[in-house]
Amino acid sequence: MAGLVDFQNEEEVKVFLDNLGIEYSYQCHKERDPDGCHRLAEYLEGIKKNFEVAAQVLKKNCDQNKHSESCYKLGSYYVTGKGGLKQDLKAAYECFLTSCKKGGKKSIDACHNVGLLVHDGRVFDEKPDPLLARDYYSKACEGNFAASCFNLSALYLQGAPGLPKDMNQALRYSLKACDLGHMWACANASRMYKLGDGIEKNDVKAEALKNRAKLLNEEQRESKTQLTFGN
Repeated sequence: MAGLVDFQNEEEVKVFLDNLGIEYSYQCHKERDPDGCHRLAEYLEGIKKNFEVAAQVLKKNCDQNKHSESCYKLGSYYVTGKGGLKQDLKAAYECFLTSCKKGGKKSIDACHNVGLLVHDGRVFDEKPDPLLARDYYSKACEGNFAASCFNLSALYLQGAPGLPKDMNQALRYSLKACDLGHMWACANASRMYKLGDGIEKNDVKAEALKNRAKLLNEEQRESKTQLTFGN
């Protein structure tokens, strides 16, 4: 793959991509490099659109090498039944759990997904586990995953078996999610300050948070408009 590739030349691009696949395959199967296997899976998925073989590579790389990114992506395959895999939320949970514990580029996303699955309850025979969900949301929130911070605030706002309402914690996590750009967290925190719901009433903070929520909503609308025109 030495030398520059003319990406306007279809034949050169095809040769380049074919060589890339050969290199990743060698890294995975001959050198037994877990990162190489993950690159191969992404190549098969993104370039070749061969989701079935990509799923097989991901499964082997997750099962044998515990590769965090491969486990995360495999979990996503199990959630949707992609790549010829049977939809299996319990298998997805195990994949996300491995990725969450292992660390890596997608580990925070994986921790959030673990929280969602145990909070939903379908992983444990329709038995939601809010305490376990709280633990994994907390881990993801510590990694600045806004949706996990918001879900934590909702847990404390509503309360659950073994997890009593805690308005101070609900506000704390709403404010953090708001700082991270979560519109509904800003709106919730604004309402809490407006009503003095379990905390000291503060109209100034309520108004500031409401304006922040409006601004985030406008930014999201503009972003969607730009994407539409971009297509």
